[in-house]
Amino acid sequence: MEPMTGSWVGNLALFFFFLILILVALEKQIQMRRSKPTVFFACLTWGLIGVYEVGQPGGHAEEAVHHLTGSIAQLFFFVFVAMVFINTLEERGMFDQLRARLVRRGLDYRQLFWATGTITFLISPLVDNLTSALLIGRVAQAIGGTNVRFIVPAFVNIVVAANAGGTWSPFGDITTLMIWMSGKIESYQFPHLFVPALCSWLVPAVIMQFAIPEGKPEGPAHAPALKHGAKVILGLGLFTIFLALFFHHVLGLLPYLGMMFGLGILMSFAYYLLLTDRIRNHRLASLNNTEPPPPFNIFGSVARVEFDTLLFFFGSMLMIGALDYLGYISLASQSIFGGHAPMTSNVIMGVISAVVDNIPALFAVVQMNPAMGPEQWLLATLSIGVGGSLLSIGSVAGVVVMGVNPNYNFVSHLKWTPAIAAGYIAGIVSWWLLLS
Repeated sequence: MEPMTGSWVGNLALFFFFLILILVALEKQIQMRRSKPTVFFACLTWGLIGVYEVGQPGGHAEEAVHHLTGSIAQLFFFVFVAMVFINTLEERGMFDQLRARLVRRGLDYRQLFWATGTITFLISPLVDNLTSALLIGRVAQAIGGTNVRFIVPAFVNIVVAANAGGTWSPFGDITTLMIWMSGKIESYQFPHLFVPALCSWLVPAVIMQFAIPEGKPEGPAHAPALKHGAKVILGLGLFTIFLALFFHHVLGLLPYLGMMFGLGILMSFAYYLLLTDRIRNHRLASLNNTEPPPPFNIFGSVARVEFDTLLFFFGSMLMIGALDYLGYISLASQSIFGGHAPMTSNVIMGVISAVVDNIPALFAVVQMNPAMGPEQWLLATLSIGVGGSLLSIGSVAGVVVMGVNPNYNFVSHLKWTPAIAAGYIAGIVSWWLLLS
């Protein structure tokens, strides 16, 4: 079937796409979660494609949707499991203890600026950029949420560190998962981006540190104790990552099966915690003559999953898939990758990702499937991952951190865009020196 770029359905789809971008950018102002317009217009677009093909021979929208659904489902369940593990660790007090210990060390604001950024950069490859930015953002908020001079550069630093740190691991971001699962880059190749990612974070961090005020925040008297099973769950989380790699590289199966297997193990351990918590809580309640607190329930962790992010991710991929089916992705590929060298094209896509969000930007590149070697796919991963930090709306990490403190917003982030751009350039230069 011929491309439908000039048809009424093609024109409507393009209009819907730009309308989604506008509504997502205005998410905070209009108080509408980004997943709502994304899912609505993506599904509406496919419905209109179906209507259009009723009177057109040679259509194969059903086949395209089947293929697209398989790709989306793999990533959806992979990220879902990761979020359940993180929520469970949070419920067991793992991150509360981290926050308390960090404050109790007596660090001043500048030292805390570097500590929160460093921790974010190092844990982002394991727990993904969204989770690391949200968790450490909450830590920074608890430390100095009333000090605007500290919180704004600290939050910008956390977002940049989360996005940069997420690029050098297949588990660091939805974008890196896309690249890995599409077979463009093997898992052992992602650490090659460590130095470029480090440069992308360090350069703006060095610039921003001079804006951090002097003084020390007040901290709690003692760190809260971990709940029963917290360390075991942390170990299960690391083992689940191993299972994903084992299923993919050794068994030749899809990585999300390893993640779901790990979730099954976690749910089995959660049943053990349910029984032991029930016994322990009743014993303590009888001693104190009080009502026993509710025992641990794994489905509480499931209920706290960031479904807005997951549904936005679903809608974004569905919309990009529709544009690909209509022929727009092919046109964009010819425009961006056809007339430029791969390096130039990837740098351009990185800047574009700041406006359209790095998830749909990278999925569009995967759909374009330009002829590039692994080193150029690594650059695409780096540039789009880090490029999403140029604006606060360019990544899910920036969007969720905007919800932690109202003083960190699109405008306050924009003030530091030149510093982030300097880091973006530094990361690309270091990639060129090391990997090109």
